[in-house]
Amino acid sequence: MRDELVPINKKYPLDVLLTACAAYPGARNSRRITMEYVMIKDVNDSPDDARLLAKLMKQYNIPAKFNLIPFNPWPGTHYETSSNNKVHNFSRILNDLGFSAPIRQPRGRDIMAACGQLKSDSENQKLKALIEKRSQAKEPPQEASA
Repeated sequence: MRDELVPINKKYPLDVLLTACAAYPGARNSRRITMEYVMIKDVNDSPDDARLLAKLMKQYNIPAKFNLIPFNPWPGTHYETSSNNKVHNFSRILNDLGFSAPIRQPRGRDIMAACGQLKSDSENQKLKALIEKRSQAKEPPQEASA
């Protein structure tokens, strides 16, 4: 699943990333590493997911804090935003396990300008332009009229 959600995971798997975080010389309790965690409904928002996340940080001895980010859907995606209750419960579990886990307040969703939505829109525009360019290149030249 991580390969689909985070394509760079194929080049830098989770173990490599967490090992690098654990080796980061500036990391200590007073200078924790911030992990951005996008909450996706029924994908990574369960109480077990929260406990596993905390367990990974402890296993690698990483002084971490989490910014919990409710997923911002865009047209065509099959993922959905986690409910407020699930996000708050996830945060509470991490807090109870010793990790700071504030919830980022989404802004700009109503105009498709929230985190992740702008990039998807620009990618869609690039794809449309490429398809149109290829389509025009395949059209036979028009004959000149007399």
